[in-house]
Amino acid sequence: MMLVTHILVTTVGVQALHLHGKEKLLAYLFGCAVDVDHIIKAPFYLKAVGLKDKRGYYWRSSLQEPVALLWILPLCLALGTWIPALFFCVHVSMDYSVRFEKMPLYPYSPWVTRGWLTTLNDKAKDWTLFATALCLNALLYWNGR
Repeated sequence: MMLVTHILVTTVGVQALHLHGKEKLLAYLFGCAVDVDHIIKAPFYLKAVGLKDKRGYYWRSSLQEPVALLWILPLCLALGTWIPALFFCVHVSMDYSVRFEKMPLYPYSPWVTRGWLTTLNDKAKDWTLFATALCLNALLYWNGR
């Protein structure tokens, strides 16, 4: 999924749940910022592939896999809020709707999956979710005014 789609979907959640302050920050950190590992992996991609677009290159780390709940759930307990787990699960579910390889238990298991909705076109899924989130954001914004 595109980062912009993650931002729009997270914003829908923030508006719908009327989040403010710390919880709003946590929503964006766990709904969008978990993609920071792409920046970390970019030099490795450039070294391995160069500037060309290579579909299927493994951009993910355990930061974007369900196994991350092993540290996110205790964090939620420590912070006294379920927001990080909720927004992380939304992020992961969006990522798992596209066909690229995922390793849900990385680094503890080499098991690879392609997620769900693999028979549908990835761009169509992304743009449909983007448009839906855009409309929901507008609706929630105007409804809240």
